[in-house]
Amino acid sequence: MPRYASNIELIHAAYQAFHSRDVEALLSTMAEDMQWIHPDGMHEYGLGGTKYGHAGVKEFLAHVPTVLGGMKLHPMEFVQSGDRVVVFGVRDVTSHSGRTETLQFVHSWTLRDGKAVRMEDIFDTVLFHRLIES
Repeated sequence: MPRYASNIELIHAAYQAFHSRDVEALLSTMAEDMQWIHPDGMHEYGLGGTKYGHAGVKEFLAHVPTVLGGMKLHPMEFVQSGDRVVVFGVRDVTSHSGRTETLQFVHSWTLRDGKAVRMEDIFDTVLFHRLIES
């Protein structure tokens, strides 16, 4: 298990794993009791609320392709304060019909003992709904 020099380095590794579709590498950046949080407004698609632990993250990631045609994250700014890293970025989201939109996100990561213990995804659910339904 790799050790990272800083919390920001750990979060960069998490995004690289996501980009590479390497779920095991992504999970290696997270504590076993991870909380993976998305807006309640996404419940309609099975994507809202809090998922717990590695099993919850895997279940969430496996469900995303049933709702979307694809997604690519572009983290742009990383801000650290204590045990928190906040990431501002955009994601290219493709609907099942093939329409792609670029949507903004904010990810708030909380870390403990060199692992992520919480990730909250903050975004405009109305725009996301419109894309899913297109």
